[in-house]
Amino acid sequence: MYSLLKKLCIAACAGLACGAAQAQPAYPSQPLHMITAFAAGSASDIVARMIAERLQGALGQSVIVENKPGASGQVASDYVARAAPDGYTIMLATNTTHSSNPYLFKNLRYDPIKDFTPLVQVCNFPFVLVVGKQVPVKSVGELLEYAKTNRSAMNYAYGNSTGQIAAASFDKITGLDAAAIPYKSTPQAMTDIIGGRATFMFVDLASAAGHIQSGSLRALAVSTERRSALAPDLPPVSEALGKPGFDLAAWVGIFGPAGLPQPVAQRLGDELYRIVASSEVQQKLKQMGADPTPARAAEFGPFVVRQKAVWGEKVSQAGIEPQ
Repeated sequence: MYSLLKKLCIAACAGLACGAAQAQPAYPSQPLHMITAFAAGSASDIVARMIAERLQGALGQSVIVENKPGASGQVASDYVARAAPDGYTIMLATNTTHSSNPYLFKNLRYDPIKDFTPLVQVCNFPFVLVVGKQVPVKSVGELLEYAKTNRSAMNYAYGNSTGQIAAASFDKITGLDAAAIPYKSTPQAMTDIIGGRATFMFVDLASAAGHIQSGSLRALAVSTERRSALAPDLPPVSEALGKPGFDLAAWVGIFGPAGLPQPVAQRLGDELYRIVASSEVQQKLKQMGADPTPARAAEFGPFVVRQKAVWGEKVSQAGIEPQ
């Protein structure tokens, strides 16, 4: 009798478990949140909104872009790292959050490798050296000459780690000894460059393009080792200085929290890759000043690991001490 009751109990429990499993709604059954580490109007925000619009159509659920700027992307990264690994919180991240921050901060609140699930690589952004229209220079050489008579007033702005590292490297190479001014986001930093409250900055071409075209910012050089097809008239910093080795560009990719169930990660990765690899999105990325680099998670994950080492070396070369 006991044996029969035990078997009935086991069968009942199995039935309940099966029923619960069958009751689980298919993914996705609710809106997704795509977190960005920088403010509205920044390059990553623009890319996030373009992808979110298309992911919404692919998944049949709303994809809400949330800007969580602050602490060089730590606020957003920590938020996503601690989010439930259910596929409803994802992050459009950059080399700032996942490559540079481990070397810029002594006590990082997240691990860029262990705390995230790579989903797709999106693009790279070349950076440009810009000044405001109040600064009477049209080339890197003229900026250095200007600095000789305005040394005490020389400073640079930055709103992310790529801008910080590029400017610190430039400052060290040229011996400008300019003061560094950190900002919460790139748009805020550009506002002070345009307003004449800061002298120069390195900014992604996507964010600066409109201001360059309007004349409120003047571009002097690109941060990549070779001339960029996106700005062919601008010399590389290395060429302008006659010193090889200056080569900096930002990358963008999408992650979920660590521990995403494999079917969810696969669904998200497949849909995101189809979006970023499409000719339409690649063309739009180029138009906004980005170089498309679509890659699936299997390639993107190892890329992130390699880039962490690369940017660590760049931070060291720039002479930046962790905060």
